Amino acid sequence: MHTRTVFFVSDGTGITAETFGNAILAQFEFKPRHVRLPFIDTVDKAHQVVRQVNHTAEAEGRRPVVFTTLVNVEVLQVIEEGCRAMVLDMFGTFVRPLEIELGMKSSHRVGRFSDVSKSKEYHDRIEAINFSLAHDDGQSNADLEQADVILVGVSRSGKTPTSLYLAMQHGLKAANYPLIPEDFDRRQLPPALGAFRKKIFGLTIQPERLSEIRNERRPNSRYASLENCRTEVAEAEAMMRREGIRWLSTTTKSIEEIATTILQEIRPERLEY
Repeated sequence: MHTRTVFFVSDGTGITAETFGNAILAQFEFKPRHVRLPFIDTVDKAHQVVRQVNHTAEAEGRRPVVFTTLVNVEVLQVIEEGCRAMVLDMFGTFVRPLEIELGMKSSHRVGRFSDVSKSKEYHDRIEAINFSLAHDDGQSNADLEQADVILVGVSRSGKTPTSLYLAMQHGLKAANYPLIPEDFDRRQLPPALGAFRKKIFGLTIQPERLSEIRNERRPNSRYASLENCRTEVAEAEAMMRREGIRWLSTTTKSIEEIATTILQEIRPERLEY
């Protein structure tokens, strides 16, 4: 049961407001109801927001919290003056003081993604996503020389979500390959990866956690058994040590933490913006 409603109001997609707001809300032990209100770019739309926020305040008997990233001053004024809520204006808090400090006006561009589709970085990111999808789970060996990183590890150790996160957030072309019993029998990496050893990064996971994850997919199977998981993880880690592959355990790490660690190792310049 939620204890309070939080609105994220923006003249763009609302992603910036929601991302920043959630980072702040994560510091508090409560579960709010989230409502994203994007494309609030006219005074009329702002009045609609006011009515929705105030109706929520009346229905719940407590003030909602409103995070805004509104550029238009008139639209923001309607929200600030009309809402019976705690309104947190992120641009007012951060952008305007920076204008004073830097001695320049901000672009006041409406919408984080209003012209991003025209940029080289956007097209590079789309290309990276397509590459990562085409090279998921070892389904293609083509163009591996274009890969920025090749993730290896046993099945369900986090390779696919990490690959897609690296592509979507950082524009890296990330391939991933499962380590399977045949590889352990040969005591070698998949043959297609031999020429790209420097690009390889390994992911491992605690067998107990791996068994839980696999049981959700194939309950009571040998694939998901704890004994099999222990064997596969031990073999995979032994192979990574023999091959001199950098690796980490995903057991207690978020996708963001895994991706950042990989970036530190293979492309530290991607951590600079």
